[in-house]
Amino acid sequence: MPGIYRRGGRYVVAFRDATGNQRRRTAGTMAEARALKGEISADLSRGEYREQSRITLAEYADEWVRTYAGRTSRGIRPTTLEEYRRDLEAHVLPVLGRRRLSQIEPRHVKLLASDLAKAGRLPSTVRNIMAPLRALFATAVEEGVVRTNPCAGLRLPGGTTPDRHARALTEDELARLVQEVPEAWRLVVQFLAQTGLRIGELIALRWEDIDLGARRVKVRRRLYKGVIDTPKSRYGIRDVPVSPELAQALWNHRSASRHPGDTDPVFPSEAGTPLNGMNLLNRVVKPAAIRAGVPWAALHTLRHTCASMLFRGGWNAKQVQMVLGHHSPAFTLATYVHLIPDDLPEPVFPPMATPDHAAARPARRVRRTSPRT
Repeated sequence: MPGIYRRGGRYVVAFRDATGNQRRRTAGTMAEARALKGEISADLSRGEYREQSRITLAEYADEWVRTYAGRTSRGIRPTTLEEYRRDLEAHVLPVLGRRRLSQIEPRHVKLLASDLAKAGRLPSTVRNIMAPLRALFATAVEEGVVRTNPCAGLRLPGGTTPDRHARALTEDELARLVQEVPEAWRLVVQFLAQTGLRIGELIALRWEDIDLGARRVKVRRRLYKGVIDTPKSRYGIRDVPVSPELAQALWNHRSASRHPGDTDPVFPSEAGTPLNGMNLLNRVVKPAAIRAGVPWAALHTLRHTCASMLFRGGWNAKQVQMVLGHHSPAFTLATYVHLIPDDLPEPVFPPMATPDHAAARPARRVRRTSPRT
């Protein structure tokens, strides 16, 4: 076939690109070579031909991490970009780094994800590790470095749906947990269970963020990996209502605190510095949970408990989303649908017309018209 010849165990497809320069591509079989030649000819005729880049994934990743600005108008956080760089260097580049971008296929990406899952990593961890690779290839396609994204349509182990097994404390279980928590920390547990704040949001909370008169907690920042930053997304910036009892407890707490300044943490350590979330979990909450008979409970369980109580109180998904700071009511519903109580009241429907009612209604007069002649 013209333009195809054999060299050793491979078939070579020779052609000239749009600039007249001669190019060569190889294939394993004659059938693959014919298909490749047809594809190249079609691309050339449409003006869509792009020469395969020889750049490796490792080389492109180094450039991409330094220049990537996100794929939305909000950009990307420096902390997120640093996580991307770390995940690429630790998990992706050791496996695929030497391959050319143009040589990486969907099967290579699937195998990487499968190996990560077999190594015992949670599905959510696998998704986080693969996230920068997806974004990297999306950028490479936009820049014309590769023609297709091998991560497009990739189905990762465990799927991409949110955790549907969020477990919440019942009212009795929460009461037992609060009773077992040392008195100095009970308000922290009660606050988390009523507001649904993430632990990083609780740690970053200052007295200036609490309006006791309006009974509102203003969530404006979080502590994440040692850095004070804004919440996870613009939906994380929110005002959370609190009950009169909790507002009074917070007022008493501030009055007795050695650190009552507007910029002081609401729940500080003994030194007045922000709390350590792991210490709070391991030294306070976990031992109390074991004594209360709920050893599975953790700090995030209190967030789930808040969602459960709001749903049981008759709140809808949009209202719960606004309290928890999720990006959409659909995500809230998908995550906590199993927490919606089954003992819903019977719906009230308007009365249906009975045969007696129908007979009592006067018959409508039907206007007769004579047929046309």
